[in-house]
Amino acid sequence: MQILKSGDRGHAQHGWLDSWHTFSFADYHNPDYMGFSVLRVINEDRIDPGAGFPPHGHRDMEIISYVIEGALEHSDTLGNKTVIRPGDVQRMSAGTGIQHSEYNHFKDKKAHFLQIWILPGKRGASAGYDQKTFTEAFAGGDLLLVGSRDGRDGSVLIHQDVDLWAARSEGIRAWEFSFGAGRRGWLQVIKGSLAVNGVNLVAGDGVAMVEEPSLMMKSAGAAEFLLFDLP
Repeated sequence: MQILKSGDRGHAQHGWLDSWHTFSFADYHNPDYMGFSVLRVINEDRIDPGAGFPPHGHRDMEIISYVIEGALEHSDTLGNKTVIRPGDVQRMSAGTGIQHSEYNHFKDKKAHFLQIWILPGKRGASAGYDQKTFTEAFAGGDLLLVGSRDGRDGSVLIHQDVDLWAARSEGIRAWEFSFGAGRRGWLQVIKGSLAVNGVNLVAGDGVAMVEEPSLMMKSAGAAEFLLFDLP
């Protein structure tokens, strides 16, 4: 297990946008954190009221938006116009090319979300979009499959050999997870604190796992995290 503490991430302040970079991104370069397996970007962004990213393009990337607080307005050249809220998971496959914009939906509070990029299983595929709501399922506190290589169990389809799990807890809770042979993992703490195999982590911390066959995760209070099962 290799831990990246929250304060050791890259940081960019653009006035309307406050962004923390887990991996090298834009002007932030860290040769030790260029990505992990097929996971290329985890940016924790806070956008001022009414501000956002104007239309811009992507190619050959699986892009996931996970809203923590507030809401995002999404629009793209495929004709999708949606609002992404806490409890939603959005996946945009850039494929051969797509233009999109993301703005804070509210005029009176910040939007707080994770922008995640995953390298696709193949280049040159068709662009696509998927968005699903897990709000009711999160209420149970279980570890939920919210993204997968085959879209099973109602998860969003990710065009890569990746399973994305998420959990929220309002109190004391424990979760167990086992990796398949040769698999790797990345865990990102979103809220609260979490003990992972006895190691204490707090919001913003990430941990890379290689040859770590199983995990025991425990929260003593309110907590939220994502777990990536990677090739």
